[in-house]
Amino acid sequence: MFLKRLLLGSPLKTAQAAHERLSKRYALAVFSSDALSSVAYATEEILLVLILVGTAALSYSIPVSIAIVLLLTILTLSYQQIIYEYPAGGGAYTVSKANLGIWPGLTAAAALMIDYVLTVAVSVAAGVTALTSAVPELLPHRVAIGLATIILILVMNLRGVRESGKFFATPTYIFIGSLFFMLGMGAMRIMNGQPAEAIACQPVVAETTEALTLLVLLRAFSSGCTALTGVEVISNGVSAFRKPEPRNASLTMAGMAIILGTMFIGISAMAHHLRLTPCTDETVVSQIARATFGTDFMYYLIQISTMLILFLAANSAYNGFPRLASLLAKDSYMPHQMALMGDRLVFSNGIVFLGAFSCFLIWFFDGDTHALIPLYAVGVFLSFTLAQAGMVNRWLAKKGPHWRKKLTINSVGAVTTGIATLIIGSTKFMHGAWIVVALLPLIMLWFRSIHAHYEAVDEQITLSRDHRPPQPRKNTVIVPISGVNWAVIRALDYARGRSADIRAVLVDIEPEQSAKIEMQWAQWGCGVQLVVLPSPYRSVLITLLDYIEDTLEKDPHSWVTVVIPEILPARWWQNILHNQRALMLKGALLFKDRVVLTDVPFHLER
Repeated sequence: MFLKRLLLGSPLKTAQAAHERLSKRYALAVFSSDALSSVAYATEEILLVLILVGTAALSYSIPVSIAIVLLLTILTLSYQQIIYEYPAGGGAYTVSKANLGIWPGLTAAAALMIDYVLTVAVSVAAGVTALTSAVPELLPHRVAIGLATIILILVMNLRGVRESGKFFATPTYIFIGSLFFMLGMGAMRIMNGQPAEAIACQPVVAETTEALTLLVLLRAFSSGCTALTGVEVISNGVSAFRKPEPRNASLTMAGMAIILGTMFIGISAMAHHLRLTPCTDETVVSQIARATFGTDFMYYLIQISTMLILFLAANSAYNGFPRLASLLAKDSYMPHQMALMGDRLVFSNGIVFLGAFSCFLIWFFDGDTHALIPLYAVGVFLSFTLAQAGMVNRWLAKKGPHWRKKLTINSVGAVTTGIATLIIGSTKFMHGAWIVVALLPLIMLWFRSIHAHYEAVDEQITLSRDHRPPQPRKNTVIVPISGVNWAVIRALDYARGRSADIRAVLVDIEPEQSAKIEMQWAQWGCGVQLVVLPSPYRSVLITLLDYIEDTLEKDPHSWVTVVIPEILPARWWQNILHNQRALMLKGALLFKDRVVLTDVPFHLER
């Protein structure tokens, strides 16, 4: 408990929830770090596809980047409407479930949950790559660094939304400021006509392997669409904003889109001007920073801030995933524990769940960004499409003020994101996206099986008007003993207040010892009946279970309470020396109907 308080802080009262909400300044750092950080690798992913055609094809990175920014604009306008229409949050899941039905809603939820796990893994892996670009000696330790980073971010999120916002705000704004400064310096060099300097690094490929076709351009577009992952997180967490929540969330989303679009286009333009090619040992952002500043203070500031924003990008998922899981839990599609807030007014179970799966991915893929990215974006674009299609249905049914304008925006959003989903899914399918496609139905079936379980439980335990309170039943109290001592007498003292029918039960495995116990019982048993059960095969557990079963059969409407004397040692490790039979008995009786187990502890002193 002391360690928990040291790491996470003191518990917060429920009444303090309103004070834990985020201002726009902190919300931008908490919810937008995923989207903003993607500029560190999105341009590079485009170039990695185009370089297969040859260096001459790298110029196509500009129109591809412009197309992605146009898609970003459409998504921003579309999700702003979702924010105002669904201020409680939930994003694609809530919209799809309400307007398209439960299966589209679960599809969107499954797609988003996969994407959130990948967001953490990809962001952390890319952050480690930025670090190893500056310090190559750390490359062999990238998995350990990635796992440690995920655990650190997990702990910070368990401390609470406001504290994590304060912790993440400074690195986020340093990244934004340093990157804009780099792009500004680069733009001045371009306007002044300064020639581009050659950047020495190890290129990814040395010769042309493909011809320039529409398929290659579509693959480049799908790879660059990783820049748009995380855009929807704000719509999931509207309730975390200060009042008025929808307006603050909408303004934050607009600010995020402007910053993201400007940085993305700027990096693509600088890479084109400097004629950069993707390298095996250095990122594109690192190459631009080195060409602009050399290897002075600003270069290392950009590398460090890029590393930090990529690490902190995982924080967007730590806010989106637990909130989505809580909504699914309230609808009984995930374990109900996911809907419970922890001591620090955050959904702690969802945070831990996300951290565990992300650590697994980092370990399984050896912390390799390029191995993880093909799995990325498929799920989130599917959720984009379902959300926009759901809003189209909503405006057609609801109408209302300016509904045609809203319908047009969401229709364009549904068509464009639908096309993007098909492009991303088809071009990345053989490169790993098939894993996501295969996981989607499995997760949806998992949701439905959980829901079916909760429905079955409700059907069996829910009271109706036809039900009447039960009449009192006979309760037989059985106290299993193996000797006469203070632990047994304490349990007997408790049992005497529970029922008139009390029986102490001794299994006779050693006749001489049993005779001695019977003599002691005559003195200490307080008049309670002692039942001695013969056991020819020296089986204490089976003999006791048979006796309890016989007692239940004699009166099918009665209760049996088994009161177990239990010795609790002063030191935890001493437990292995006591109560083994009691533990086995509890395990055997736990699932037996009409049997109640009661422990009566006897605490040993040090």
